[in-house]
Amino acid sequence: MEKVKVALSSNSYDIFIGSGLMSDYELIGRHIEKKSVFIISNKSVATHYLDRLVSSLPGFDFSVYLMPEGEQFKNLRTIEEIIGVMLKKGANRTTTILALGGGVVGDTAGFVAAIFQRGVPFLQIPTTLLAQVDSSVGGKTAVNHEDGKNMIGAFYQPKTVIVDTDTLNTLPEREISTGLAEIIKHGILADSSYFDWIEKNISKLRRLDSETLKYVVAGSCRIKAGIVSEDELEIGKRALLNLGHTFGHAIETATGYSDWRHGEAVGAGLVMAADLSFRLGMCALDDAKRIKALVTESGLPFAPPGSMEEETFLRLMSRDKKVDETGLRFVLVRGGIGDAALVERVPLEKLRETLRAGENLCSRA
Repeated sequence: MEKVKVALSSNSYDIFIGSGLMSDYELIGRHIEKKSVFIISNKSVATHYLDRLVSSLPGFDFSVYLMPEGEQFKNLRTIEEIIGVMLKKGANRTTTILALGGGVVGDTAGFVAAIFQRGVPFLQIPTTLLAQVDSSVGGKTAVNHEDGKNMIGAFYQPKTVIVDTDTLNTLPEREISTGLAEIIKHGILADSSYFDWIEKNISKLRRLDSETLKYVVAGSCRIKAGIVSEDELEIGKRALLNLGHTFGHAIETATGYSDWRHGEAVGAGLVMAADLSFRLGMCALDDAKRIKALVTESGLPFAPPGSMEEETFLRLMSRDKKVDETGLRFVLVRGGIGDAALVERVPLEKLRETLRAGENLCSRA
């Protein structure tokens, strides 16, 4: 079992990574202070893992809410319904919430935990690659608004994150690819040798080689935990984790949070960010091409929907959380793979060139 520390000024916690951890009574049980437990999951995940989780925790009083599946249900209506069920089931400030599922479940459950009776403890038990390497780590909890992704939320840290890598064996190929987008992002922004390793092992990752997956989950968790430990509330360095997300969130919003998965939108967003970085003279064309090639090899789209117009992008990006008093900001590649920077006042003509590039992203065409 691997252990990664998220070291914060208060509320520090560990991420545990290994095989079979969902059945580890001692590990999970020691992070639940009282007997009342409320599990938030969805039907697909519950079919595989709910009974296993409940049976591994004898002596606790369980209630369960199964969310509808899909990013489009990560909204305030679902939050209100969950809280209504919790109240009917007698949940109180001693209740611990367990988030059992992918990023949609984790984000939603974490936000419920942050606001229910002014905050109750919760545990993240992520079951998708994307959630294991990214969304379950760092305490960002949120739901979507029809005009913007993750616009309603709070920073609220879990008691622990328990990553059972066995859950990846039941994921469809598309879900593995969506997780690879965030893994690639970590290499681009923080560690060129990690990016090199991903390039060399991408076929093993897509084949679900167990040792390779354990290595990459721990590697990405360490990168993100290190950044979060320096900047828990995203007032500085943590903003770098939004690499590719300004473009990606616009794609998700434009497609109604349903046609494109989050990782697919981020994959295209990473290529668009690399293209813009090249156009601004911040990175070499060869680096941009490597990013595009790795995104493509991961089974991800490298360009936004062909039907998405420039003005739609600009309108949606203007509402993004990276906007401040200076206007729209982008996280871009600086100098080369392994380094990134937050850039303000990007020239509009260069941004429009990227938005128009389509299939010719990261090329001189």
